[in-house]
Amino acid sequence: MKSILEFLEKTAPRYGDKTAFSDGESSLSFDELLHLAKAGGSFIASRRLCREPVAVFMEKSPETIGAFFAVMYAGCCYVPLSASMPLYRLKIILGRLNARMVICDEGSEELARQLVPEECIVPAAEVFSASVDEDALSEVRAKSIDTDPAYIVFTSGSTGIPKGVTGCHRALIDYANALCPVIGADEDSVFAMQVPLYVDACMKEILSVIKCGSTAYLMPQSLFVSPLRVVEYLNEHKVNTLCWVASALTIVSGLGAFEDVRPKCICTVCFGSEVFPVKQLRLWQDACKGAKFINLYGPTEATGMSFYYVVDREFSDTEPIPVGRPFDNTGFLLLREDNTEAPHGETGEICIRGTALTLGYYDDPERTAAAFTQNPLNPHYPELIYRTGDLGRLNDDGDLIFVSRKDHQIKNMGHRVELGEIEACADGCEGVVSACCLFNKEKGKLYMFYMGTADEKTLRKHLREQLPRYMLPAKIRRLDALPLLQNGKIDRNSLKDMEI
Repeated sequence: MKSILEFLEKTAPRYGDKTAFSDGESSLSFDELLHLAKAGGSFIASRRLCREPVAVFMEKSPETIGAFFAVMYAGCCYVPLSASMPLYRLKIILGRLNARMVICDEGSEELARQLVPEECIVPAAEVFSASVDEDALSEVRAKSIDTDPAYIVFTSGSTGIPKGVTGCHRALIDYANALCPVIGADEDSVFAMQVPLYVDACMKEILSVIKCGSTAYLMPQSLFVSPLRVVEYLNEHKVNTLCWVASALTIVSGLGAFEDVRPKCICTVCFGSEVFPVKQLRLWQDACKGAKFINLYGPTEATGMSFYYVVDREFSDTEPIPVGRPFDNTGFLLLREDNTEAPHGETGEICIRGTALTLGYYDDPERTAAAFTQNPLNPHYPELIYRTGDLGRLNDDGDLIFVSRKDHQIKNMGHRVELGEIEACADGCEGVVSACCLFNKEKGKLYMFYMGTADEKTLRKHLREQLPRYMLPAKIRRLDALPLLQNGKIDRNSLKDMEI
């Protein structure tokens, strides 16, 4: 198998007119998805584009996913974009891509004309209305290999310049084969896709649908303004499987949605991208009796999630939930600062190896070389590892524990401090839904932002009872909601800019 398109080609004949993707207004069956993908692929191939990026500048819809597959059928790699992204970010990305084709829907055409030359813009309706050219598609497939790029997803860089992570078919194939059995995806699975399509997290649902014949509903982001509406949406569509970022789950449980309505069909809840407070996990467990809960962990640079842990016991409020064991065909190292291996129980940087690794950052050799390096434990032949910048350790059961980001490990009053440990302590306070701790290096002070009903005095008292003096925030501020990035993670840069 050398292309993820082969998953779709096997499931479409089997599931035919069953819904693959739906956003409530439009739907695509497996047959319709395959036809759109082949028609669009034929159109793109006729333009003589080959193994190059094609921007898909469309809003979250089933047709957008159809455009992703169309680009891959043409032997190119898709780059998901949205008009909801900041304008400066779109300019940087499109400038770096210099793509010869930008596929647009009606809502993005006008903006696209301000950003790229007119001759590059192609309406999605025109792409999908082409006739299928099986000979052209067969010619493309014959020349393809499994390490050809499938997509480029731009993530936020620490310098403010987005990084274009380039994923390949081989890594996606292995990811699908490992992920689906872990989360129990099959033809009866019904997903609610919470994230935008321009982040890699959506691949969990997309791969499950095309490999297993599942169905995915594309949730509008506006639903999360009212957590009650989120739960009603899950019940209306009989959703039984969630693969959500932890902050999305926290919004629903922490703001009291389960007091009025509970999910009726949920069998599996996968959470990741950020630490899920144990208090919020318990609320979901109570609301979804008998459901399986799985902690997923992994970076975009390793094709999504790389580790999993099935929650099989109770945890205290301040106890970290393990991220567990690596998926099949994924290896990892825990390296100390001197590039030696950290002993069992000692903290080291999580480094990933294997076919899960992406191809690096598009048109960015310097940052690629800094993050994707030779395995220092193997001097005998070339072997790349990806340095995640995350710190972890193994517990007594051999499960990996995420400790913190390397840049979240700071020195305060001469002591080494993990910001994640302070946040976990705050999350354990009654009335705190979620907390974020920051360190101002210039002033040598810790600051904390949180959301919840607890007042600042109560939280400060709780922290003083639990933490040493050098870990106590100098100032604490309650917010109605913590700012989030489009991928659902807490927007720490926005918090840094806030006045306390």
